[in-house]
Amino acid sequence: MNRRSVLAAAGVGALGVAVAACSGSGLGPGEDTPADPPVRLTFTPALDAEPAGPTTEFSVKATDGFLNPDVKLTNPRGVVVKGQLSADRTSYTIGEPLGYGTEYTWSGTAVGLDRKVVPVAGTFTTLTPSSQVNVVVNIGDGQEVGIAAPIILKFDGTVEDKEAVERALTVTTTPPTEGSWAWLGEDNGSRVHWRPREYFAPGTKVSMVAKLYGLDHGGGAYGAADVTSDFSIGRAQVVKAEESSHRIVVLRDGVELMALPCSYGGGDLDRNVTRSGIHVVTEKYEEFFMSNPAAGYFNIRERWAVRISNNGEFIHANPATVNVQGSANVTNGCINLSESDAERYFGVAVYGDPVEVTGTRIALSEADGDIYDWIYDWETWQGMSAVKGEVRETSVPATPSGAPTSNAPAPR
Repeated sequence: MNRRSVLAAAGVGALGVAVAACSGSGLGPGEDTPADPPVRLTFTPALDAEPAGPTTEFSVKATDGFLNPDVKLTNPRGVVVKGQLSADRTSYTIGEPLGYGTEYTWSGTAVGLDRKVVPVAGTFTTLTPSSQVNVVVNIGDGQEVGIAAPIILKFDGTVEDKEAVERALTVTTTPPTEGSWAWLGEDNGSRVHWRPREYFAPGTKVSMVAKLYGLDHGGGAYGAADVTSDFSIGRAQVVKAEESSHRIVVLRDGVELMALPCSYGGGDLDRNVTRSGIHVVTEKYEEFFMSNPAAGYFNIRERWAVRISNNGEFIHANPATVNVQGSANVTNGCINLSESDAERYFGVAVYGDPVEVTGTRIALSEADGDIYDWIYDWETWQGMSAVKGEVRETSVPATPSGAPTSNAPAPR
């Protein structure tokens, strides 16, 4: 063999080694190389599922592939619903509540590990409630109220699943304040109150969040909107009203602010007795026309009227009883003051101030209006909650959901 032949043979041998190194697959004779898999899409809820609630988590996920940035969800008007593509492009999640009874459409594309592009396509429909329940809260954002003010949520329909609704309600306070919700029975399950165990500390910051939109209230009814309220507690003002003293004493942060001669309800008839118990200031009017058919008067103009219950009890001016104010109780249940004293008290009274009436023979009760929260001892009040045996946190700041609120635009 000449030198050229030796070199050629060596070259062939080297090539043979290289080919063996590149093509070694571990496959046995007759076996094919596995193909890369196509992308698999998972819709939540499934496209063929029953209609879902509008606050359900709506998403599409890709396995063995990736979603493209053109993925979106649109409503029947073609409006794109807010959503977020994950950083690894394997999921797209809707970021806002949907509407009731609406068909939504997925569109876009995905690519598999096999490098084939497939459509992201399909429709689903959200549920249609038999009714939607609205709710209003008694204290507005930014309001400053008295230390006995309860939070009141009034629903415009009966709430059958009280536990589910109550679990959607959160009250947070700074400083932390022990409190509880209670369902009041005379409104057939359409009103729930939250009150602290003791009066609020002055200066307390309160945030209430009711995440009710999309929530099943029972009986086919669902929440129409979320409701929130952020408010504060003002100074600690209490009216001490002992019937036998024939006066009221207004205390501000524990210090006497004013002591005013008055006349309470006459004790001759039950309907005239000023009720004993913790009343709460709810309204005030510089001028108010009062009627009491049982007592035989209608549309009598009174000045500086501060309502303390819905059974007709006010603290107000009454010139007709000035001669006995401070010495006798002769009214039809209200607390009468002179015009100048009534104006003085009117000027310092705010919603939620407690008026503690004592010494009369009839106690404040459920029959006496909307706010009788303080007639109950703490154990009884807690027993009126639909969530039994739990201590619920009230000090962690609340983060409202993205669901529609009572003053928010309609869902997409």
